[in-house]
Amino acid sequence: MGIHFNMKTQLSTEERKVIGAASSSPEVSLILPFEPVLSSKEEFRHRLKAAIEKVASELEANYPDEKARPVIARLKNLLDHLPFDASKKGLAIFISPLVEKVFYLDIAVHERIVIDESFEIRDLVYMKKRLIRYLVLLLSGEAAKVYLGDGNGLLPIGLGVPDNKNAYERDLPTRVANFSDPAMHRETVLDHFLHRIDQGLTKILQSYPLPVFVMGVERVLGHFKGITRNEKSVVQFIHGNYLGASEAEVLEVVAPCINDWQKILEKVCLGKVDRAMSEGKLEYGIKQVWQAATQKNGHLLVVEKDFVYPAHEGSQPDSIYREDPALNNAFYIKDAVDDIMEKVLMTGGDVEFVSNGALVNYGRIALIKFY
Repeated sequence: MGIHFNMKTQLSTEERKVIGAASSSPEVSLILPFEPVLSSKEEFRHRLKAAIEKVASELEANYPDEKARPVIARLKNLLDHLPFDASKKGLAIFISPLVEKVFYLDIAVHERIVIDESFEIRDLVYMKKRLIRYLVLLLSGEAAKVYLGDGNGLLPIGLGVPDNKNAYERDLPTRVANFSDPAMHRETVLDHFLHRIDQGLTKILQSYPLPVFVMGVERVLGHFKGITRNEKSVVQFIHGNYLGASEAEVLEVVAPCINDWQKILEKVCLGKVDRAMSEGKLEYGIKQVWQAATQKNGHLLVVEKDFVYPAHEGSQPDSIYREDPALNNAFYIKDAVDDIMEKVLMTGGDVEFVSNGALVNYGRIALIKFY
């Protein structure tokens, strides 16, 4: 996911003070998908104009003229000056009498118009269309296959290494190839074969960092579990001999496993967090994550879905402290988590939510860094 920020989106402390002291109603959030792909600037303006007219009609029907008019004027001004970007998948606009934010989206979203509810960046993340894409690795004691799966079916992709065990038997060192015990020889060849297949899977995951289903007979899967370095990407092992199965038969077996896609994504995200921790590329806890995000070093933010943190900035802009909302501090940040999400997205990172309690060992929020 990515969001390109077209206009100023971060509020200064002075702006926060103004907003806190004045009513900003009505507030309008307009989410507009660019699907099917918009082919021209004229089509873009037509879709945007229709959405703005719909908002204007709602405002005129439900708000006094002195409140509706400034917001409608802002929207119409946007229509005249907003640039067209055919490379994006959607547009998000937030307008109130005091604030104006525009986001171009690299994610597919559903159309949505909301009036008089505060806009939050997490709303955009919630509205991502969850594309179901995954890898299927089929294993036997003799060969292997890999498929890229999505909503349309399975696409065979190359492993980048020989996918037949016989190719590896010739590569074994002489002392191994001359084992007198046939059973031990077979086990050694199998392990060597699976090790190379796992190396091929590693390369595939660099191009397709997706959840992996591994299918094979119990004996082969047992060996593979002990060898693989991609265990954090594997979401399920499926027992059975499927190497000769048709793509339709493989899809039929995998289908029940992807019913709860959010749970699969969560497992993959948590695996990425653990891996980044071991590689020294993780910040966790609200204060450390805020600092890294402020310093524009956020590749993937993983946060519990209901985590909210009211705060105020310290003497340095990359430091924050918990705030008591009851104190009515004019410089109060309603939700530092929302601001962190905006910082990460603004610098080309991504955001994913996980269930409450999933990051209990990481202070409820973790950031995988670019470097």
